Amino acid sequence: MLIFKILRRSEWDAFRAAGETAGVAVDLADGFIHFSTAAQVAETAAKWFARESDLVLVAFNADTLGPALKWEPSRGGALFPHLYRPLKLSEVVWDKSLPLGATGHIFPEGLW
Repeated sequence: MLIFKILRRSEWDAFRAAGETAGVAVDLADGFIHFSTAAQVAETAAKWFARESDLVLVAFNADTLGPALKWEPSRGGALFPHLYRPLKLSEVVWDKSLPLGATGHIFPEGLW
């Protein structure tokens, strides 16, 4: 199962340069790296990145992230994937630009 992290281009560039990340500001504040499932990622983009256009959608295989990946209730009781360890660049399955269109973010075809 793929899970997703939305990053600003500068955050993605820093992750790529370092080879790993403990997350972005909200992750560091909460103590874990936030992810979304395919069913959740559009709502995440709309809620937290509504007016941002220079974003990157990064996919990870949940099954390979190990026991530090926990499924915990968040919005409306839905279970969201949270990672309690640094994320390695080698764990990225793929990355794609997430542009902002007239009616919201434009997700890659076949995501859902």
